[in-house]
Amino acid sequence: MKTASPALCCRHLLSAFCLAALCLAPLAQAQPLAKPERAPDVPYQPTNDEVVVAMLKLATVGATDVVYDLGCGDGRIVIAAVKERGARGVCVEIDPQLMALARTNAQKAGVADRIQFLTQDLFKTDFRDATVVMLFLWPEINLKLRPLLWRDLAPGARVVSHMHTMGDWPPERRVDIKATDRERVIYLWTMPAGRAGK
Repeated sequence: MKTASPALCCRHLLSAFCLAALCLAPLAQAQPLAKPERAPDVPYQPTNDEVVVAMLKLATVGATDVVYDLGCGDGRIVIAAVKERGARGVCVEIDPQLMALARTNAQKAGVADRIQFLTQDLFKTDFRDATVVMLFLWPEINLKLRPLLWRDLAPGARVVSHMHTMGDWPPERRVDIKATDRERVIYLWTMPAGRAGK
């Protein structure tokens, strides 16, 4: 009785492994992404493109800036900051599926290597190196976040919020925008020096 040569056996085993890998690849891709560690603070609503442009302009974002978007959604604000204004960016998003979308969009825009992607709770995020923080949250979330911004951001750092204020912390500037869907407003604050907790 003839026996197969060792080389032939190895070739058959390699073919079997390759076939198994090909069969399992679609299953691996179909695996659902991890769920958020908790429910997001606000539902996802993309920022209008004209509002993105206005937010970057209001914050005077430039090449020396580090732009954080707390609740980045699909990443469009940070991507625009990096691509159009030469900044570095950090996307913070609690929903892994949205973060995957943000990463894909950044790759398509050719700027993923200049963006850090943090899939985590914005209230657990260390943003002390931010020079600009972008927000599109809800009023109560802004108020909850305000003491952290006040404590951790360096003097001169800018905070821009789409639609919502910071309670009794008066904005430095307000800009009204005629967006495609409805009137929108953005607010700017600049962190002062020598501040106490607020």
